[in-house]
Amino acid sequence: MQFLDEVKIIDLDETEVYQKSTMTIEKVIEQASKYLHKEKNIKMIRDAYEVAAKQHEGQLRKSGEKYIQHPLEVAYMLASLGTGPATICAGLLHDVVEDTEYPIEKIKEQFGNDVAIIVDGVTKISKLKYMTKEKALAKTHQKILIAMAKDIRVVMVKLIDRLHNMRTLQFQPKDKQERIAKETLDLYAPLAHRLGMYRIKAELEDLSYRYIEPEKYAVISKQIKEHKLLKEEGLNGMEKRIEEILLANHVSKFEIKGRVKNIYSVAKKMEEKNKTFDQIYDLLALRILVPTIEDCYRVLGLMHAEWTPLPMRFKDYIATPKPNMYQSLHTTVVGLNGSIFEIQIRTYEMDEVAEIGIAAHWSYKEENKSYTPEKEQQELAEKLRWYRELLSYAEMNENEDADPLQDIKKELFNANIYVFTPKGDVIDMPNGGNPLDFAYRIHTEVGNHTVGAIVNNKIVPLTYKLKTGDVVEIKTNKNFNGPTEAWLKICGTNHARHKITAILNKRKRDEFIERGLNKFNELLKANNNETKLNDKIVKDNFLRFNIDSLEEFYYEIGKGTLSEKGAYNKMFNVEEVGDEALIRQYNDDERRKKVQSNSYGILVDGISKAQVKIASCCHPVLGDAIVGFVSKGNGIVVHRFDCPNVRNADQNRFIDVYWDKDADVKRGFESVISILSFNRNNILSEIINVLNATSISISTISSSKMRTGELLTRIKFLVKSVDILDNAITNIKKIPDVYTVERVMK
Repeated sequence: MQFLDEVKIIDLDETEVYQKSTMTIEKVIEQASKYLHKEKNIKMIRDAYEVAAKQHEGQLRKSGEKYIQHPLEVAYMLASLGTGPATICAGLLHDVVEDTEYPIEKIKEQFGNDVAIIVDGVTKISKLKYMTKEKALAKTHQKILIAMAKDIRVVMVKLIDRLHNMRTLQFQPKDKQERIAKETLDLYAPLAHRLGMYRIKAELEDLSYRYIEPEKYAVISKQIKEHKLLKEEGLNGMEKRIEEILLANHVSKFEIKGRVKNIYSVAKKMEEKNKTFDQIYDLLALRILVPTIEDCYRVLGLMHAEWTPLPMRFKDYIATPKPNMYQSLHTTVVGLNGSIFEIQIRTYEMDEVAEIGIAAHWSYKEENKSYTPEKEQQELAEKLRWYRELLSYAEMNENEDADPLQDIKKELFNANIYVFTPKGDVIDMPNGGNPLDFAYRIHTEVGNHTVGAIVNNKIVPLTYKLKTGDVVEIKTNKNFNGPTEAWLKICGTNHARHKITAILNKRKRDEFIERGLNKFNELLKANNNETKLNDKIVKDNFLRFNIDSLEEFYYEIGKGTLSEKGAYNKMFNVEEVGDEALIRQYNDDERRKKVQSNSYGILVDGISKAQVKIASCCHPVLGDAIVGFVSKGNGIVVHRFDCPNVRNADQNRFIDVYWDKDADVKRGFESVISILSFNRNNILSEIINVLNATSISISTISSSKMRTGELLTRIKFLVKSVDILDNAITNIKKIPDVYTVERVMK
């Protein structure tokens, strides 16, 4: 397989440097035959070539060569990675459906469902219009990501397809070069990195950078070549000395190789770390390959015994592998003549994984009778945690305006901090992640019941910014009723935000459904109607309103977009309902009697200045949705509509009450809120300052420290309207280390 083993620079105007492809099907077969021996597999590859050659006949690439050379090159590289016959066939056929009249059904018929699935997935990805923000494309991105997540072979074929296209990008117009190069750098190179395919990742990065920043590319490439020549003698001396040390200590079957950091990695490190070229110490590295893990640690000891290691420059990726399965020991030493050298020590198997990533674990074994694509997918998901999350991201559709591709690019591909569970499992996260994000990365239920966090054996707030190396323990409580709106501001990743939003939306929907069911059942009972509703009755009456199920019917009533009385009249032909607005919206103002409100600014049908009491269980405030209850001995008690006591009371004793919009209410309404926060200095005074700044009169404050270390604060106060109350709650939520703020109802 041809890769960029040496750093090289190409003048972008010199298109003649490109060597036209001489790939043939015989070369592909020769490569595949190294591990494929069954005639039926070889025949399937030949047949796929025949179809591809016939369908692409007469088509030319921008380079002037026959189009068939592209799928041949892709197939050859896939065979070099040890992929199965279905994947190689898909490499040959991957452009047939998109660029010719050959349908996917014929591929399925001739080559089987396996090949068709891969080709279809690659075709969908090829149609991606990258970096666009239109809402319509968000769903397209989801389909593409699901295709990738369900079959890793789709990713393999697409990566190799993109690699060969990047090698011939010089023949494209300049604007297309820049667009394709940026897409490759943003999406495909990180994807190769996450699969551990370093060679492919490095070449994709350098080829992209060459077209995006040609001047910087040229400068850094020249500096690398000059530095390599300058250090050649020192590298040779180090290699010779290492060989002497290993032989003297009876380390057998070792190999010493040199590694040059790729151009884009150097440029990125200089920019992100604000370093000069001379401050990049790992530009050149010596790699020592040995047979076993024990040999790795033994060689490390020999290196440190010979040369002084630089503090804070040692990394053990064998004990804690990277999420893409990379394993190696890295140390930086002051070597011969005082020069600084990075030394990487790993086994031969680790080196293969480091170079070609998941392909090293996933090479096709013809004799394996238990082989199935599903089994391979499961094995892959077990090896790569992030890959399991790819499907999770792709299937998130709570927010139709969100583009999951942008989330994946930000949170999966750019993850660069590594934290640990108490059991030692490594979790990779983007910068800015906190314990709440960590909890949702572990499992949705862990996140939902999170009540606290311990990092490195210390209690921390949920807003604590995690750092590489942190050991995170999440405290949960099964009795805690899931996330709140405030958590959306706490979490730092879209992954957690999506999970929380989905739960909040479902909770709201369930509440609306229950409310609608109760309201309509009350109406049925009041009319002595014992009809049992079902989906068919609802669909027959309300399909034109896009209501096609009983659940949706109750949801619309509970939400208030459908009047229960209007719906009842239409369903049972109580009266002629000609105006759709009567069905969609029940106008309370039309029902209200012209009466005077009381000192609370509350109207009761037919009664002027009705004597009412404000319920102490739910503390309604001017502007809340309310209902009146005729109690025995206490007159009319006004409750919030969502008060738990309302649901359990005798429904026949409820009457309609309203806030008088024209009343000048000067009195305050008692309300109680509970605040869950981190127990730190001055947090209580900050909360009080917010309340004092919003025209709220505080009556009592009580705080208690919970067993998990958080502070639970309960505040009773007087407030003139729900708008002022909501504004106060919003501002309290903005205080650092405040987790939740809720109005209290008994």
